[in-house]
Amino acid sequence: MARKHRNVLMARFSALGDIAMTIPVVYNACAANPDTNFFFLTREHPGDLFVNKPDNLTVIAINTGHYKGLRGIWRLARQLREGEDIDLFLDLHDVLRTRLLRFFMRLRGVRCFHLHKDRRAKRALTRRNHKLLVQLKPTPERYGDVFYAAGVARSNDFKSLFGDGKGETCLFKDVSQPKKEGERWLAIAPFAKHKGKIYPLDLMIKVVDHFADMPGWKLFIFGFGDDEMKKIDALGKGRSNVVNMARARLGIMAELSLLSHCDEMLSMDSANMHMASLVGLRAVTVWGATHPYAGFLGWNQHTADICQLDLTCRPCSVFGDKPCLRGDYHCLRGLPPSLIIQKLERDEGRGTRDEVSISGKG
Repeated sequence: MARKHRNVLMARFSALGDIAMTIPVVYNACAANPDTNFFFLTREHPGDLFVNKPDNLTVIAINTGHYKGLRGIWRLARQLREGEDIDLFLDLHDVLRTRLLRFFMRLRGVRCFHLHKDRRAKRALTRRNHKLLVQLKPTPERYGDVFYAAGVARSNDFKSLFGDGKGETCLFKDVSQPKKEGERWLAIAPFAKHKGKIYPLDLMIKVVDHFADMPGWKLFIFGFGDDEMKKIDALGKGRSNVVNMARARLGIMAELSLLSHCDEMLSMDSANMHMASLVGLRAVTVWGATHPYAGFLGWNQHTADICQLDLTCRPCSVFGDKPCLRGDYHCLRGLPPSLIIQKLERDEGRGTRDEVSISGKG
């Protein structure tokens, strides 16, 4: 039986993609408990993801540098407890910072529940020898378990940040006019934080060339910073139907609006996959050092849209941050562009749960 709470604090720091995976769960909880005030504590930049948030949700985006050490976390806990009269704390991160918050909240009688990451199973999945290749619980479900344990009811209403509609076209008018009848828009996000998750650009250019040369197709290539902007310029080769989104620098709200108008996305195992999920956009995803079995496939994305190789060394890490044991990143370089093109060109993969991959042994 759901228990009534007045003011519920949730906390998740970390990267953009991690925050994105919490949003469907958080929005569903807000919808199911209209008389409860929810507060989501996070860092400044990821806080921009909370587009069209429910009326009973307040996003508290902080500069974590202002709350360093034990004394800083104590000060933050006191400010939150006194300012918002918190009576329930849901730790959706379970790291040292949020564990300290839990401790200080409990000292004042606040009920606390936290995320269970199952670190042991992830170590077994990524260890070098005798891997346990089993599908672990998807991360959004782990977030949902925290709400369930706390007795917080959730609905199943979330479809997109824009509900049944799409984002406003005026937000991205500087890079494109509204979609023409019969035109097909493809979003491409070729970058990730770690090398073990990035499809080689000399192969990616073959994918870009294929679709850029097709009549009626328009490509939006996403990235950030000067280095990625220059790489996108090389991928686009000055074509008028290829838009360099790193050069546009529109911001998260405009990018989400644009994604809601796209037909599909090609992404690495990165935050862009999760941003596509937030607007109901199908994402064909490339996986190298990491693996969907770790539970980080985008919300409502399908395994039939996964591009990956069956290698005995995969996955070698949860986050793709470890150096390649073989030294050649064959998990990515061995993926033929034709496989990615094939998946992007077919729609029948949507809705199926059957994974399609190819063997890369040898």
